[in-house]
Amino acid sequence: VLLLGEGNFSFAAALCGAPGTHVVATCYESEEEAAERGGAARSIRRLRDSGAEVVFSVDCTKLKEHFLPGKREFDRIYFNFPHCGRKAGVVKNRELLACFFHSCAEVLAEQGEVHVALCNGQGGTPADQPRREWHNSWQIVAVAAGAGFILSDVHPFKAETIHGYKCTGYRSQDKSFCVEGALNHVFTRSTPPLCLTPVSCNTQLGSQKVSFQVPQVLVDKINRGFLEVNSSHPVRTIKEKLSAGLSQAFPLQNISSCLPLLLQGHPSGVCHSDVFWIALSPGEAPSTEETSQGLANAVWFPHFGQDTDRNVGEGYPSPKQFHLRPSLLPQAQAMIQKGAFSPGTLHVLSGPVFRQCRITPHSMPVFHEMLLVLTVSRGTENSCIQMLVENIKATTSALHQAVSGVKPSISLQEAASFGAELSDFAAFECQLGEIQHFICLGTDPDPSGSCVGVTRTAPDELKSSELVVVSASLNLDLLAMLLCGISDWRMLWTSDRRFLQQFPEGELRLFKSFSLYPPSYVHDVSFWVPDGEEFDEVAFHTLARRVSGEMVVSIQLRDSFQQPGTGRRSLCYRVTFQSCDRALGCREAAEMQLRFREEIQQHLGVTLR
Repeated sequence: VLLLGEGNFSFAAALCGAPGTHVVATCYESEEEAAERGGAARSIRRLRDSGAEVVFSVDCTKLKEHFLPGKREFDRIYFNFPHCGRKAGVVKNRELLACFFHSCAEVLAEQGEVHVALCNGQGGTPADQPRREWHNSWQIVAVAAGAGFILSDVHPFKAETIHGYKCTGYRSQDKSFCVEGALNHVFTRSTPPLCLTPVSCNTQLGSQKVSFQVPQVLVDKINRGFLEVNSSHPVRTIKEKLSAGLSQAFPLQNISSCLPLLLQGHPSGVCHSDVFWIALSPGEAPSTEETSQGLANAVWFPHFGQDTDRNVGEGYPSPKQFHLRPSLLPQAQAMIQKGAFSPGTLHVLSGPVFRQCRITPHSMPVFHEMLLVLTVSRGTENSCIQMLVENIKATTSALHQAVSGVKPSISLQEAASFGAELSDFAAFECQLGEIQHFICLGTDPDPSGSCVGVTRTAPDELKSSELVVVSASLNLDLLAMLLCGISDWRMLWTSDRRFLQQFPEGELRLFKSFSLYPPSYVHDVSFWVPDGEEFDEVAFHTLARRVSGEMVVSIQLRDSFQQPGTGRRSLCYRVTFQSCDRALGCREAAEMQLRFREEIQQHLGVTLR
């Protein structure tokens, strides 16, 4: 344990008796200067008698000069009530903290912690009560982020519980800081920034194996294996629990392998910009002849539950168009047409699906879909859907009650009378085909419910006049967020090991964030839209995702202006950068904003203002 800025060494003396702890206590002053403080000489003797190290004239911003990196790594570093001395203002103290955190990064163990105690209000976090204005605080979380640290805990600094401790050093004098309401801030290392290199993916397309380059925004999300047998991810746990519950009511067959990632043709009814379009690697695109010969094996994308022949007749998609699957419905439809589904058996398809969408905490460019498909006798479809939903209700209620102790509200709402504004997930599902019901899950603080699934019937999907196909599609990622109290979808995809450590052996628990009060940075961007063109806002959001590595948490239209006379249109957007799981400094956010401006100019043809 390394202690910095000790005034009278009373804090270090209180720690030195802890079993298994080797204390290295330091101060900025020389030994002669330090000994003049009341009680310091006695504490120094006690430290040395107990085997602790006492080091003087240590600059907290140059720790590697005193402790060689790699040879001396500390599990904990304490810095209580840091201060530049005298009447230094907040800017000077921010600079001190910035240099201190950079210095800590060189001597801290990989899993180590940095503890910084500050007077009430100095930190600038919501934990401070009352909270100072941001510009008048030390902005400790943002300052630490610049050195690669995240705030993982904050709790009261209870000086009265530390035996023999006496705070000193206020304005470089032998006077105490005001420790009433003081807070101890615990920082840990963030995972390093993602260095995303291009990734190629192999998949089956009809009878041919092809490869393609994964869109950059999805590079860290492809083939993550969340649903695999050895995964403890909450998404898999929820899928397995739902399957187990459904198997009590229906004969069940899981189909999760051999589902192609790529689909051919343009999705009927789906907006072009909502799909991830893919160019096959050079030399691998099937010829028109090969494609037409393999149509029986290819997966096309007509509307589920609508007349397939009519859709084809109205405009058959180009065979050379490929896109990442935005839904598992096409695979289900292809299997139904081949007669692969047994009547009365509940078939469960699951896997990741990909959709371009706007940036919100609950809008996901990739999520895990669980698709339930059942062939039933005509006239029984409504009762079968009710059985499916009641079973899903029972399982999710039991899961949520076990996690939080509160029973959630789960409702089946008719699509025709659904009054709430549709989420991105629900709106896209509407594009795929007619929806009968929305499945909504309500939890605190939104008891009214969020759409986590939809149900459909396809009366004309089968040639038999006696059978009907019913289906239910569930967004497993949204379910995981609501059941485990995860506020941001990006956390489900974090590479930080601390996420999965909260779900040992797949046990669902309420999630506790390991990155508290992450700093946010707001930038505006204004530009002229190309004349005569409709601005593609989804493409704008997707570029923001790609450039920032999912560090943009919000994009809001601030102003729309049409120039008199010319009719030129100008848009102004406010872009907020914030990470949910790793350190993001103001300089890094500013660099992202500059790259974003360059990218939208290059790819969207706008003229920056």
